Amino acid sequence: MNKLISEVKKSFGELLGCDPEVAVRAPGRVNLIGEHTDYNDGFVMPVAIDRFIAMAASKSEGEEVELHSLDYTSSVRFPISHIEYDHQNLWSNYFKGVAYLLRQDGYKIGGCRVVLKGDIPQGAGLSSSAALEVASALTLKSLFALPLPDKKMIKLCQKAENEFVGVRCGIMDQFVSCLARQGSALFLDCRELSYGHIPFSDEFRVMICNTMVRRELASSQYNIRRGECEEGVRLLAQKLPGIKALRDVSLDEFLQHQHLLPQVVAKRCRHVIKENKRVLEGTEMLKKGDMHGFGRLMHLSHYSLKEDYEVSCPELNCMVELAESTKGVVGARMTGAGFGGCTVNIVHRDRAEAAQRSISSRYKKEMGVAPEIYLSTPAEGALKGVFL
Repeated sequence: MNKLISEVKKSFGELLGCDPEVAVRAPGRVNLIGEHTDYNDGFVMPVAIDRFIAMAASKSEGEEVELHSLDYTSSVRFPISHIEYDHQNLWSNYFKGVAYLLRQDGYKIGGCRVVLKGDIPQGAGLSSSAALEVASALTLKSLFALPLPDKKMIKLCQKAENEFVGVRCGIMDQFVSCLARQGSALFLDCRELSYGHIPFSDEFRVMICNTMVRRELASSQYNIRRGECEEGVRLLAQKLPGIKALRDVSLDEFLQHQHLLPQVVAKRCRHVIKENKRVLEGTEMLKKGDMHGFGRLMHLSHYSLKEDYEVSCPELNCMVELAESTKGVVGARMTGAGFGGCTVNIVHRDRAEAAQRSISSRYKKEMGVAPEIYLSTPAEGALKGVFL
């Protein structure tokens, strides 16, 4: 059983004097390729990582919800019938948002006591927020035997972040946290919500390099980029009636009509349209075990995010350049919203620890700060990680 599960179960007993009825865990994720495509109805290819949010919980008498965060050494109590945004304990709003929307949808949930802890780095773009939402939904589903289908739960978690927390994220993060499979990447069509598990060669590891730059601009710039993509669709629809998102525009169509767009909007659209194409090509490469070919696509993705989408930063560019000059690394790029956070790399398993040491040492010399570097294999999603 996962170490975090053991910790929250033990802490539950120490804090509350009884054993929990339910324990769950939900993983963070890193996106191998397909950046800023999800909210354009496009394609993505994330993997779950072996970092998690874990919760232990039991029902309680009455209508009060009691949340205890071991990471923040903080507790929050609120009546389930009156859920309000908490401006002081921001971590609690992910659970609150899920509970609020479940009640709005007519699900019967009552009082409960919950202890939670995570080891997903925060502010690094590894989706600790989505993992917290998914763990919250699974906890409430398990405690109160809710008839909540998988995809409905995923959409509800996304809606909680969009409407209660106030971040306009796409659906990728919640989807992979729920439905990832160990040893596989997850190909997701963000419009149709169809998906497939693509084998990830056991000869390689996923290496996540945290630049230690907090993503200060990510939220505001994320919403600006969304608006620029939507403007591109509006203008292209004059010549391509019926398109609803950039997903509907082929590269040839874009090249034919890009003159209709302001220069900045054209750059944003070019990235998204080419990135969708790279995800489809990358899927075929992973199926064939062509990790070097996949790595070349990662390089092109980073260059596009840097030049066309303009969401990189000097630290991310430095980290990618260091990785690409390191033995055993076959692919490197920034991942997540941008302006800091992490890069994702694919490295041969026999070279992984040496690459980790080399990149860490050289990045510290270049940037004056020691990075955090994690090695992971593709992990199992939350729906198979429920412990009763």
